[in-house]
Amino acid sequence: MKARNLPAGQGWRWLSGGFGLFRKNRLTLSLTVLSYWMLMAAINSLPVIGQIVATLLIPVFSVSLMNACRQVEQGSPLQPQVIFSGFRQNLRTLLVLGGAYTVASACILGIASIIDGGVLFQIIVMGDRPDENALSSGAFVMAVQTALLLFIPVMMAYWFAPVLAAWHGLSAGKSLFFSLVACAQNWRAFLAYAMAVAVFGALLPGLMVGLLVSAIPHGSELFSVLLPILIVLIFMPTLYASFYASYRDVFVAIDEDA
Repeated sequence: MKARNLPAGQGWRWLSGGFGLFRKNRLTLSLTVLSYWMLMAAINSLPVIGQIVATLLIPVFSVSLMNACRQVEQGSPLQPQVIFSGFRQNLRTLLVLGGAYTVASACILGIASIIDGGVLFQIIVMGDRPDENALSSGAFVMAVQTALLLFIPVMMAYWFAPVLAAWHGLSAGKSLFFSLVACAQNWRAFLAYAMAVAVFGALLPGLMVGLLVSAIPHGSELFSVLLPILIVLIFMPTLYASFYASYRDVFVAIDEDA
């Protein structure tokens, strides 16, 4: 398995490529992403085992979403059952990936807990909000920075791993290795991609809301409701489609040239 070495500017085009896929099938792709969120929320709500099961299934549903994006690109109609299609493709390996991700996340949160006394763990796992003093403490800031730094190689290893396991039949170890190498090799493109996501996912929407609120002061409540809806129905499907665009550029073109 080989990965192309792409220029930095290609990272910006992944987000635009994702939006292009979204435009091909707006409604059903949005409904597929919404169905994924609702399923994950339902699984997370299960007592005791909910969060563990949801984390285990992240690679499986990731493949389902990538299947949906590939079908949209090919012009095939999206059926509701596409959200479960990941369960039919190398399921055992995908569950192994989910288990490894669960262990890695637990280890990182454990390290963060040593730094801040469990404040970050309390927020992410327990869903509790500590007092303001704990959130503003230097220990908590250090724990967040440490966790983010440690999650970078984990995210690199998992970025392409589910698709490589499901579509190319690779083992868990090989899919993680090739994903890590591909991301490291294309770090400039991924840096540009992260900047594009920050600009179009946070900076511009926030700026637009600020301008609209200043122009229509009494519409602030309406805008606060509309913005999350637009993010869910437009930006999030575009974001998931951009994951597929990154895979297609890094791996598929090599396969087609071979």
